[in-house]
Amino acid sequence: MYSKMYTKYIVYMSLKIVKTALYVEVTERLRSMVASGVLKPGSWIDEQKLSEELGVSRTPFREAIRILASEGILRIEPRKGCYVTELTDQDLNEIFPLMAILEGRCAYEAAEKASEADIRSLESLHVRLKKYADAKNIDDYYVTNRKIHEAIQSLAGNEWLTNMVNDLRRILNLSRHRSLHHKGRIEESCQEHLSIFDALKTGNAQQAEELMKTHILRQREVLKYLKSPEVLSA
Repeated sequence: MYSKMYTKYIVYMSLKIVKTALYVEVTERLRSMVASGVLKPGSWIDEQKLSEELGVSRTPFREAIRILASEGILRIEPRKGCYVTELTDQDLNEIFPLMAILEGRCAYEAAEKASEADIRSLESLHVRLKKYADAKNIDDYYVTNRKIHEAIQSLAGNEWLTNMVNDLRRILNLSRHRSLHHKGRIEESCQEHLSIFDALKTGNAQQAEELMKTHILRQREVLKYLKSPEVLSA
């Protein structure tokens, strides 16, 4: 008797895990669609259409919507539906300084902890970054740039920093890599990264932190410039 009850319990728990995994997968798929621009900032989420395209029922889809709304990636408006969050200038003005502080600290701790093997691994990423910058290959540059930021974050080995940076990075993905389209920015960004890498190689934590802060805040300056009336009317 006990064996049958235990077997039913195991079956129940297995079904529950599968259900949980499904909404997690839907959440990641929707997050990727937002980050890649398939779902554009300000666009309305057609729940029925998207759930059908993803091949899932409305229940895991709505749970995914709830999670992304709690992260700030989506917003739910009563009686209107769900929309992809569109970042305002005020949002960016508030988020970028925070990101600069957090990623600056990542660079500081990474410089203190990085081994020779870590530096060699980072060096290969920077070689690729330089290649894409020289070729003005924005998409591949953006992907490699992100990997470098994530690698530095990983080297810092600070779980609290990681959680906070990831939360803000998901939001900033809404603005994607528009700053790299500004003339000369991809070369400038690459040089900033190479300078940060030099500081990491020499273990200069203070310099790595300051250079990373400057790098992040420079992105915000470029985004402001791209939205200026003079540029928009050109």
